[in-house]
Amino acid sequence: MQLTYDIIVVGGGPSGSTAARYAAAAGAKVLILEKDRDIGYPVRCGEAVSHSGLIQFIEPDTRWIASTVTKFKMFAPNGNFINPKLDDWGYVLERRIFDYELAKLAVKEGAKVVTKAYVYDLLRENSTVVGVRALIKDVKTEIRAKIIIGADGVESRVGKWAGIDTTCHIRDMESCAQMMLSGITIEPETLEFYLGDEVAPEGYLWIFPKGKNSANVGIGISVEKAKKKAAIRYLEEFVAKRFSNAAMLTHIAGGVPAAKTLPKLVAHNVMLVGDAAHQVNPLSGGGIITGMIGGMLAGQTAAEALQKNDLQFLKEYEKRWQKRLGWRHELFYNIKNSSSMLNDETLNKICNKVSQLPVEKQTLGAIFRTALWNEPSVLLDIAKVFIS
Repeated sequence: MQLTYDIIVVGGGPSGSTAARYAAAAGAKVLILEKDRDIGYPVRCGEAVSHSGLIQFIEPDTRWIASTVTKFKMFAPNGNFINPKLDDWGYVLERRIFDYELAKLAVKEGAKVVTKAYVYDLLRENSTVVGVRALIKDVKTEIRAKIIIGADGVESRVGKWAGIDTTCHIRDMESCAQMMLSGITIEPETLEFYLGDEVAPEGYLWIFPKGKNSANVGIGISVEKAKKKAAIRYLEEFVAKRFSNAAMLTHIAGGVPAAKTLPKLVAHNVMLVGDAAHQVNPLSGGGIITGMIGGMLAGQTAAEALQKNDLQFLKEYEKRWQKRLGWRHELFYNIKNSSSMLNDETLNKICNKVSQLPVEKQTLGAIFRTALWNEPSVLLDIAKVFIS
């Protein structure tokens, strides 16, 4: 295989493939190194995306859409629920197929993909990063590149090797677990969210339909709460009550960053994208589209830096991210911290008040306005984002 490239992307998930796609489209020679045997495996998320977010990058295709969702229900601790109107619709994906298609788009633009390629270190000369060291089919290989993009997940080793502090404070980590269940009865067009200390303390539990009789059922709670009772235990109890006869097809668990984006995304010629950069919506925990946006910005910036023959230009990526989504993630982070303090009684009140509104006024905005009324300190947190 070729051993010299302009850009090496470590990680073949949505953010990595998107970074490679946009860099290659601008003329860069790009290599994606994916440690797993297949692109898109294993799946480590709820697989839900919005239509408006998705079409920025790819046209929807029934081959990798498990469900089209047009509604969602939010359940209060007392069991009552509201069914707010959505301004957009969304999809629950088949990530194995979806991720594969994203990689194919990168390849179409000229990028190369190698799987079963485990990057174990950066290649340096005179303290300068000049490539990566990888095990490819169990053979130690050195591959040179002018720019390295780390898309290797929340515990990014690429970032740490480059001297970027990728630490996520324990208070900003969510302990998550998810099951793929089959043989169940659900509303295939509806996302369901459950709140409350009994179900998901300082977090939420979700049901994302994948067709008429299957769904991703998962939970995310604060790590502090998970120390007392593991997230998987809450999930198992919920499933036993709601879906007692379900067949569990898959089961995953892990941590998700619910933090602000890393303040430093670039170290000389090393860039971070996606979960590695903490480009996850801290309020919802969703990271597919936000990671792809980060990947696009990084890929475009990297290609421009090569054209200018100026690696200092890579810092422009941090500015572009902050302008596009970083400021909003700071806002969501502050809202998350305040909303996590809402007790069950307050959550029940919010649900009750919103349910009394006319149907056409039961919106996400109405939920947040009611929440702000009950927790005015959130307003101060939001103000700080725009003042600072």
